[in-house]
Amino acid sequence: MRRPIIVVFLSLLLMACQALAAERGALFKATSKGNTLYLYGTIHAGRADFYPLEPRIRAAVAAAPTLALEIDAARDPAAVLAALQQHGMFPAGSPGMAGLPAARRLRIEAGLKGQGVDPAAVAQMKPWMVATMLALLDMGKLGYNPALGVDAHLAQLAHDNKTGKTRVTELESVQYQAALMNRVPDEDQWRLLEETLDNMASGRQLREGRELLEAYERADQAALDRIARRIELDATLSGRFTREVLLNKRNGPMADKAASLLARENNAVVAVGLLHLLGKNGLPELLRRRGIKVERVY
Repeated sequence: MRRPIIVVFLSLLLMACQALAAERGALFKATSKGNTLYLYGTIHAGRADFYPLEPRIRAAVAAAPTLALEIDAARDPAAVLAALQQHGMFPAGSPGMAGLPAARRLRIEAGLKGQGVDPAAVAQMKPWMVATMLALLDMGKLGYNPALGVDAHLAQLAHDNKTGKTRVTELESVQYQAALMNRVPDEDQWRLLEETLDNMASGRQLREGRELLEAYERADQAALDRIARRIELDATLSGRFTREVLLNKRNGPMADKAASLLARENNAVVAVGLLHLLGKNGLPELLRRRGIKVERVY
């Protein structure tokens, strides 16, 4: 009799652990004309212990007719590569980093070496792409792996849905995202990279990254609200870039698509980077301005 009892006990323990899976990020519920839409804030890297996700998210994705992500990077790797090649690299024949004044180039190269990056390996990358790569390196220092990103995991859940009814769609495209970054003038891109390297050297970037990731892990509303206020007030170049390019220019079109999805489908899920859901220009507030009822679940 002991073996069946042990099996039952372990099964119950596993079920209890899954039921107690931590709330992470932020979850909002939007309703309009009898339809419901869930907004879930993700991060684009993760850890193995994030999974399984908490039951409400798993259930929402399982029941969703559509899961809308910023992008579904695994859908077309060739398109991702083509977009980064077009918008993330200097064209053939361009000097790239070598075209900078010597003192400036040497300063940037020294900063890159200080972060363990070979300047020659990134010499033909656009500065925005180098800054993005450095941000991913910082996430790695904090123990987060882009291959374990929450949005990628959600896409896999939808693709694995045995009912076959959850369609994965994109609110944006890699082409759109890369082109948006590359529309920033080259001089501002170089200044952004220099400021990024300064923030890494001072520890500011790692400190603020840790703050955001810890707030994500705890679904800490007060901490997330503080981060949103800091971004709204940050007058540095990197602060303005985050606020104006990474968030504000994208949030309006995302909100339009989320509102359209809510109007035509019930129980759809929109999962985007956590920062897109925060502050006065986040998706929940933009949907409220469109007359949609939005409540925060956590």
